[in-house]
Amino acid sequence: MTVKTVTLNNNLNMPQLGLGTMNVEKLPEILPEAIDVGYRLIDTAANYNNETEVGIGIKNSSVNREDLFVTSKLKIQTDGYNGTLKAFEDSLKKLQLDYLDLYLIHQPYGDVFGEWRALEKLYHDGKVKAIGVSNFAPFQLADLSFHSEIKPMVDQIEMHPFFQETAQTQYALQNDIQPESWSPFGETIKVLSKLPILKSVAEQHDKAVAQIILRWLMQRNVVAIPRSGNLQHLKENIDIFDFDLSSKEMDLISQLDTNHSTFIDHLTADGAEFLSKVN
Repeated sequence: MTVKTVTLNNNLNMPQLGLGTMNVEKLPEILPEAIDVGYRLIDTAANYNNETEVGIGIKNSSVNREDLFVTSKLKIQTDGYNGTLKAFEDSLKKLQLDYLDLYLIHQPYGDVFGEWRALEKLYHDGKVKAIGVSNFAPFQLADLSFHSEIKPMVDQIEMHPFFQETAQTQYALQNDIQPESWSPFGETIKVLSKLPILKSVAEQHDKAVAQIILRWLMQRNVVAIPRSGNLQHLKENIDIFDFDLSSKEMDLISQLDTNHSTFIDHLTADGAEFLSKVN
């Protein structure tokens, strides 16, 4: 299965569909299987505590390193610049890699500008092919872009039918920043699979509801990284490039938006405090 790509603002091609690895078990065995069926974008993070397992899985695969697109993310750094450079080297060592394709600031807290200056250095030094952020709101993207040499190339955010982030997606695309969904099913796939709207659309295309959701994201020009350790689901999730949703079907799905996170609100004090503690 060939996955379509999007072009980042530095002209780097990024697969539009990849594999998220948070809480996925047996990664040394699962990753080679995922790569065999066509996945090339692999997403991890220091905060997932699985970079070692991801690195082993990549080593166990039969695909050349240069044919993969590996992303990792930075934990919150209070010593932003120096802490980031050290954290990056730690991640590379665990992943057993010489470079990353994409490196992201995981949360919009801590010494973000110090972190970003370090990411700019890593980019200029050729250790990272692209740099970006995760969980940044439009005003935070604007602040970082206006006061930095390099603006983010990617913003990885929560996005699914119950939390569609329409305004944020539009802002990112209009400003040449690639939106990426880190939770395309919002941990609610069992609920989503029972919704009449999604069931009807899925039946029309002879597809599963999960495939409809991923196709919906593709047509919104969003990158998606669904998580799964099930080979059948891996095959199903990547089999979404042979059909299109109509404008009517896209509009129907838009009606499911509750405009509320199913995880945590990054724009609240409670959210900032919680994520800063767990990070």
